[in-house]
Amino acid sequence: MSKKKNSDEQKLSRKVYEQELRKLQVELCYLQNWVRKSGERIIIVLEGRDAAGKGGTIKAITDRVSPRVFRVVALPAPSDREKSQMYIQRYIEHFPAAGEVVIFDRSWYNRAGVEYVMGFCTPDQHQRFLELCPNAEKFIVEGGIRLLKIWLEVGQEEQERRFRARIDDPIRQWKLSPMDLESFRRWHDYSKARDIMLDYTDSMHAPWYLIDSNDKKRARLNCISHILSQIPYERVEHEKVKLPERSQKRKYDDAATLARRKFVDQRY
Repeated sequence: MSKKKNSDEQKLSRKVYEQELRKLQVELCYLQNWVRKSGERIIIVLEGRDAAGKGGTIKAITDRVSPRVFRVVALPAPSDREKSQMYIQRYIEHFPAAGEVVIFDRSWYNRAGVEYVMGFCTPDQHQRFLELCPNAEKFIVEGGIRLLKIWLEVGQEEQERRFRARIDDPIRQWKLSPMDLESFRRWHDYSKARDIMLDYTDSMHAPWYLIDSNDKKRARLNCISHILSQIPYERVEHEKVKLPERSQKRKYDDAATLARRKFVDQRY
Protein backbone atom coordinates (compact mmCIF):
# COMPACT_ATOMS: atom_id res chain seq x y z
CA MET A 1 0.00 0.00 0.00
CA SER A 2 1.39 3.40 -0.93
CA LYS A 3 2.02 6.11 1.62
CA LYS A 4 -0.42 8.42 -0.20
CA LYS A 5 -3.26 5.91 -0.03
CA ASN A 6 -2.58 5.13 3.63
CA SER A 7 -2.58 8.86 4.43
CA ASP A 8 -5.95 9.34 2.70
CA GLU A 9 -7.49 6.42 4.59
CA GLN A 10 -6.37 7.90 7.90
CA LYS A 11 -7.79 11.35 7.20
CA LEU A 12 -10.30 12.52 9.78
CA SER A 13 -13.81 13.24 8.63
CA ARG A 14 -15.15 16.72 9.30
CA LYS A 15 -17.75 15.25 11.69
CA VAL A 16 -15.21 13.33 13.80
CA TYR A 17 -12.85 16.31 13.82
CA GLU A 18 -15.53 18.71 15.04
CA GLN A 19 -16.67 16.25 17.73
CA GLU A 20 -13.14 15.80 19.07
CA LEU A 21 -12.37 19.51 18.80
CA ARG A 22 -15.49 20.32 20.80
CA LYS A 23 -14.36 18.00 23.62
CA LEU A 24 -10.91 19.57 23.72
CA GLN A 25 -12.31 23.11 23.63
CA VAL A 26 -14.48 22.28 26.64
CA GLU A 27 -11.30 21.22 28.44
CA LEU A 28 -9.64 24.47 27.40
CA CYS A 29 -12.51 26.31 29.09
CA TYR A 30 -11.89 24.28 32.26
CA LEU A 31 -8.20 25.17 31.95
CA GLN A 32 -9.14 28.83 31.56
CA ASN A 33 -11.19 28.81 34.75
CA TRP A 34 -8.33 27.18 36.65
CA VAL A 35 -5.78 29.67 35.29
CA ARG A 36 -7.95 32.58 36.42
CA LYS A 37 -8.51 31.15 39.88
CA SER A 38 -4.94 29.98 40.47
CA GLY A 39 -3.23 33.05 39.00
CA GLU A 40 -1.16 30.78 36.79
CA ARG A 41 1.04 32.32 34.07
CA ILE A 42 1.55 30.33 30.88
CA ILE A 43 3.46 30.98 27.66
CA ILE A 44 2.88 28.85 24.57
CA VAL A 45 5.49 29.32 21.85
CA LEU A 46 4.17 28.11 18.49
CA GLU A 47 6.74 27.85 15.73
CA GLY A 48 7.06 26.14 12.36
CA ARG A 49 7.68 26.73 8.69
CA ASP A 50 5.44 28.93 6.58
CA ALA A 51 2.18 27.07 5.81
CA ALA A 52 2.73 24.67 8.72
CA GLY A 53 -0.72 25.56 10.07
CA LYS A 54 0.09 27.90 12.96
CA GLY A 55 -2.83 30.25 12.28
CA GLY A 56 -5.46 27.52 12.11
CA THR A 57 -4.06 25.84 15.21
CA ILE A 58 -4.15 29.09 17.19
CA LYS A 59 -7.73 29.71 16.05
CA ALA A 60 -8.73 26.23 17.23
CA ILE A 61 -7.13 26.90 20.63
CA THR A 62 -8.66 30.36 21.14
CA ASP A 63 -12.02 30.00 19.41
CA ARG A 64 -14.05 29.24 22.57
CA VAL A 65 -12.06 30.94 25.32
CA SER A 66 -11.84 34.51 26.56
CA PRO A 67 -9.34 36.84 24.84
CA ARG A 68 -8.81 38.37 28.30
CA VAL A 69 -7.24 35.09 29.42
CA PHE A 70 -5.80 33.72 26.17
CA ARG A 71 -3.82 36.48 24.43
CA VAL A 72 -2.22 35.97 21.02
CA VAL A 73 0.99 37.89 20.31
CA ALA A 74 2.17 38.15 16.71
CA LEU A 75 4.77 40.89 16.54
CA PRO A 76 5.70 42.68 13.29
CA ALA A 77 9.29 43.31 12.20
CA PRO A 78 11.15 45.32 14.87
CA SER A 79 11.29 49.09 14.60
CA ASP A 80 14.60 50.95 14.57
CA ARG A 81 14.14 51.68 18.26
CA GLU A 82 13.46 48.02 19.07
CA LYS A 83 16.53 46.97 17.09
CA SER A 84 18.63 49.04 19.51
CA GLN A 85 17.19 47.25 22.57
CA MET A 86 18.11 43.89 24.08
CA TYR A 87 16.88 41.27 21.63
CA ILE A 88 14.32 39.67 23.96
CA GLN A 89 13.12 43.00 25.37
CA ARG A 90 10.17 43.51 23.02
CA TYR A 91 8.90 40.01 23.78
CA ILE A 92 9.13 40.34 27.56
CA GLU A 93 6.64 43.22 27.65
CA HIS A 94 4.01 40.79 26.33
CA PHE A 95 4.64 38.12 28.98
CA PRO A 96 1.59 37.02 30.99
CA ALA A 97 0.42 38.47 34.26
CA ALA A 98 -1.43 36.31 36.81
CA GLY A 99 -4.36 34.49 35.25
CA GLU A 100 -3.16 34.78 31.64
CA VAL A 101 -2.09 32.46 28.83
CA VAL A 102 0.00 34.10 26.11
CA ILE A 103 0.40 32.38 22.76
CA PHE A 104 3.34 33.61 20.70
CA ASP A 105 2.60 33.21 16.99
CA ARG A 106 6.30 33.14 16.25
CA SER A 107 8.54 34.35 19.02
CA TRP A 108 12.10 35.16 19.99
CA TYR A 109 12.97 32.09 17.91
CA ASN A 110 12.74 34.31 14.82
CA ARG A 111 16.44 34.83 15.39
CA ALA A 112 17.09 31.11 14.99
CA GLY A 113 14.90 30.86 11.88
CA VAL A 114 13.97 33.62 9.47
CA GLU A 115 16.54 36.15 10.72
CA TYR A 116 19.38 33.64 10.43
CA VAL A 117 18.34 32.17 7.07
CA MET A 118 17.52 35.51 5.44
CA GLY A 119 20.60 37.30 6.80
CA PHE A 120 18.67 39.73 9.03
CA CYS A 121 21.12 39.04 11.85
CA THR A 122 24.85 38.40 11.84
CA PRO A 123 26.34 34.94 12.43
CA ASP A 124 27.65 36.21 15.78
CA GLN A 125 24.17 37.42 16.82
CA HIS A 126 22.72 34.06 15.82
CA GLN A 127 25.34 32.13 17.79
CA ARG A 128 24.95 34.37 20.82
CA PHE A 129 21.19 33.84 20.78
CA LEU A 130 21.56 30.06 20.67
CA GLU A 131 23.99 30.09 23.60
CA LEU A 132 22.00 32.50 25.79
CA CYS A 133 18.48 31.29 25.02
CA PRO A 134 18.46 28.22 27.32
CA ASN A 135 19.60 30.32 30.29
CA ALA A 136 17.05 33.04 29.52
CA GLU A 137 14.30 30.43 29.39
CA LYS A 138 15.53 28.97 32.66
CA PHE A 139 15.00 32.38 34.29
CA ILE A 140 11.49 32.49 32.79
CA VAL A 141 10.60 29.05 34.16
CA GLU A 142 12.19 29.64 37.54
CA GLY A 143 10.25 32.91 37.72
CA GLY A 144 7.06 30.85 37.85
CA ILE A 145 5.94 30.92 34.21
CA ARG A 146 5.00 27.67 32.51
CA LEU A 147 6.74 27.64 29.12
CA LEU A 148 5.49 25.29 26.40
CA LYS A 149 7.39 25.20 23.10
CA ILE A 150 5.74 23.56 20.09
CA TRP A 151 7.08 23.13 16.57
CA LEU A 152 4.66 22.28 13.75
CA GLU A 153 6.47 20.19 11.16
CA VAL A 154 5.11 20.09 7.61
CA GLY A 155 6.68 18.14 4.76
CA GLN A 156 7.97 19.50 1.46
CA GLU A 157 5.13 18.15 -0.69
CA GLU A 158 2.39 19.33 1.67
CA GLN A 159 3.88 22.80 2.02
CA GLU A 160 3.99 23.12 -1.76
CA ARG A 161 0.36 21.96 -2.04
CA ARG A 162 -0.72 24.59 0.51
CA PHE A 163 1.23 27.35 -1.21
CA ARG A 164 -0.32 26.47 -4.58
CA ALA A 165 -3.78 26.46 -2.99
CA ARG A 166 -3.15 29.98 -1.68
CA ILE A 167 -2.12 31.19 -5.13
CA ASP A 168 -5.46 30.06 -6.60
CA ASP A 169 -7.74 31.13 -3.74
CA PRO A 170 -8.58 34.87 -3.48
CA ILE A 171 -9.57 34.38 0.17
CA ARG A 172 -6.11 33.09 1.02
CA GLN A 173 -3.89 35.04 -1.36
CA TRP A 174 -3.15 37.60 1.36
CA LYS A 175 -1.25 34.88 3.21
CA LEU A 176 1.41 34.81 0.48
CA SER A 177 4.20 37.35 0.77
CA PRO A 178 7.58 37.69 -0.97
CA MET A 179 9.13 36.39 2.27
CA ASP A 180 6.94 33.26 2.09
CA LEU A 181 8.09 32.58 -1.47
CA GLU A 182 11.72 33.03 -0.46
CA SER A 183 11.25 30.64 2.47
CA PHE A 184 9.77 28.12 0.01
CA ARG A 185 12.88 28.42 -2.16
CA ARG A 186 15.21 27.99 0.80
CA TRP A 187 13.65 24.81 2.22
CA HIS A 188 16.98 23.13 2.99
CA ASP A 189 18.42 26.23 4.68
CA TYR A 190 15.39 26.33 6.97
CA SER A 191 15.75 22.62 7.71
CA LYS A 192 19.35 23.13 8.83
CA ALA A 193 18.38 26.20 10.88
CA ARG A 194 15.62 24.20 12.59
CA ASP A 195 17.98 21.42 13.56
CA ILE A 196 20.63 23.81 14.89
CA MET A 197 17.94 25.54 16.95
CA LEU A 198 16.68 22.26 18.38
CA ASP A 199 20.20 21.08 19.21
CA TYR A 200 20.91 24.19 21.27
CA THR A 201 17.53 24.98 22.84
CA ASP A 202 15.80 21.64 23.48
CA SER A 203 16.49 21.74 27.23
CA MET A 204 15.19 19.82 30.24
CA HIS A 205 13.51 22.92 31.70
CA ALA A 206 12.04 24.08 28.36
CA PRO A 207 11.85 21.14 25.93
CA TRP A 208 10.65 21.32 22.35
CA TYR A 209 7.73 19.14 21.25
CA LEU A 210 7.25 18.48 17.54
CA ILE A 211 3.86 17.88 15.96
CA ASP A 212 3.35 16.36 12.51
CA SER A 213 1.18 18.97 10.78
CA ASN A 214 0.77 17.38 7.36
CA ASP A 215 -2.85 16.73 8.34
CA LYS A 216 -4.13 20.05 9.70
CA LYS A 217 -7.10 18.57 11.58
CA ARG A 218 -5.01 15.97 13.38
CA ALA A 219 -2.29 18.54 14.12
CA ARG A 220 -4.78 20.88 15.81
CA LEU A 221 -6.25 18.11 17.94
CA ASN A 222 -2.81 16.77 18.88
CA CYS A 223 -1.56 20.25 19.74
CA ILE A 224 -4.47 21.07 22.04
CA SER A 225 -4.30 17.62 23.64
CA HIS A 226 -0.58 18.09 24.28
CA ILE A 227 -1.08 21.53 25.86
CA LEU A 228 -3.75 20.15 28.17
CA SER A 229 -1.51 17.21 29.15
CA GLN A 230 1.33 19.55 30.18
CA ILE A 231 -0.69 21.62 32.67
CA PRO A 232 -2.02 20.13 35.94
CA TYR A 233 -5.31 22.02 35.84
CA GLU A 234 -8.42 21.06 37.78
CA ARG A 235 -12.07 21.79 37.20
CA VAL A 236 -13.22 24.80 39.16
CA GLU A 237 -16.72 24.46 40.55
CA HIS A 238 -19.12 27.33 39.89
CA GLU A 239 -22.55 28.05 41.20
CA LYS A 240 -25.12 27.46 38.50
CA VAL A 241 -26.16 30.74 36.93
CA LYS A 242 -29.86 31.58 37.04
CA LEU A 243 -31.30 34.39 34.96
CA PRO A 244 -33.09 36.98 37.10
CA GLU A 245 -36.60 38.18 36.38
CA ARG A 246 -36.66 41.20 34.06
CA SER A 247 -37.72 44.35 35.84
CA GLN A 248 -41.01 45.76 34.58
CA LYS A 249 -40.40 49.17 36.13
CA ARG A 250 -39.95 52.04 33.69
CA LYS A 251 -41.06 49.92 30.73
CA TYR A 252 -39.75 51.16 27.40
CA ASP A 253 -41.16 50.61 23.90
CA ASP A 254 -38.17 49.37 21.90
CA ALA A 255 -40.18 48.58 18.78
CA ALA A 256 -41.60 52.09 18.48
CA THR A 257 -38.24 53.84 18.88
CA LEU A 258 -36.36 51.48 16.57
CA ALA A 259 -38.99 51.77 13.84
CA ARG A 260 -37.61 55.22 12.99
CA ARG A 261 -34.05 53.90 12.47
CA LYS A 262 -32.28 52.69 9.34
CA PHE A 263 -31.97 48.91 9.30
CA VAL A 264 -29.77 47.06 6.81
CA ASP A 265 -31.70 45.19 4.11
CA GLN A 266 -32.02 41.51 4.95
CA ARG A 267 -30.37 40.07 1.86
CA TYR A 268 -29.71 36.74 3.55
